[in-house]
Amino acid sequence: MVLLRLEDLLSEEKSDGRRRGRRRGRRKSGGGGNAPKEQVADKQPDSVTRALARFKANPPPIGFPSEIDPPPKTIEVNWPLNEVPKEVQKQAGEIIMRRGEFGFLPQERVDEIADQISDIPISLEQALSLRNALNQEKSVYSHHKLMRRSNELNRRYDSGEDVIALSTRFDAPPVNTFRAILTGRGWSKNRIKESLKEPSRLKKRDREQFELAESLDRVSSVNQDETHQASMVFEDVLYAYFDSIGVRYRTQDELMAEQKKAEGRAIITPDLLMIDDVRINGVPCAWIDAKHFFGADLKFPRKKTQKQVDRYVAEYGHGAIVYRHGFCGGLRIMGAEQLDASPLDLTLLDEFHEKSKNS
Repeated sequence: MVLLRLEDLLSEEKSDGRRRGRRRGRRKSGGGGNAPKEQVADKQPDSVTRALARFKANPPPIGFPSEIDPPPKTIEVNWPLNEVPKEVQKQAGEIIMRRGEFGFLPQERVDEIADQISDIPISLEQALSLRNALNQEKSVYSHHKLMRRSNELNRRYDSGEDVIALSTRFDAPPVNTFRAILTGRGWSKNRIKESLKEPSRLKKRDREQFELAESLDRVSSVNQDETHQASMVFEDVLYAYFDSIGVRYRTQDELMAEQKKAEGRAIITPDLLMIDDVRINGVPCAWIDAKHFFGADLKFPRKKTQKQVDRYVAEYGHGAIVYRHGFCGGLRIMGAEQLDASPLDLTLLDEFHEKSKNS
């Protein structure tokens, strides 16, 4: 999942964001093959028809080779699924959410959650990732309400209340609360953005309060480097899996570099663009996207993901999303299969998290 700052989340509601660059290339295409089958069944959704048609499209879709040598082969992938029932997501959500709790949890609270969910079919990792999704959704849809009270927040702050007390009082992420305080002072969005990028420019109390807010905020914090790095490692895990079963694909890095050279910007860059005819649980998937979080059946993440998927489907046809922490069985993304990480070797990711924890 990738955790994002609220200002990024809100901007992605209005326009498609550019994907980040990556550090890893892809081996040369290889392998033997048979030409892809014309049909999987007599009746298919338009997205599946488009996925199969990409092999003969003229001109080919963006980033797709005009010639594939050897020809594309059909590769059947059996991908076991372990969905979390919708009622379990709801039950877990009631356990894990507390007013004003937006940061990393102390071990005692984690242990408390683990004990409370022990009798329902959801893992602790899934529950904590669901907590992040619920907090993001709450933050996004309460943002305008918070900003309407920015003058009050600024008055309370100037009277001596600290940012964490105000965050708890207004049930808003600490960094967003601090942004609202600065808005109440009459600061522009650009001034706030630039100041939080360089907190040394702030006065002593403001700097200390901002640093405190950052340390206790997983929803709207400015620094998301570790989260982005974990997402890239998860993509590497996916590359290793499809390498191991002989699937040819193009990476996001390759697509981005090619499009920037040709168009001056990245246009459409799924994490993996399949060069072979990959059928996951019998369904053709032309592309794969990795999500380093739990696929919650919630309005905001569903809407955000569907918007991204619609762009991929329009260009390549049907695809798939792999959720690191699984997904809710009630989640439906049109044009994409929902998958969990069951068949993947997560050793690389475990090593990354262990290293981050120790450092």
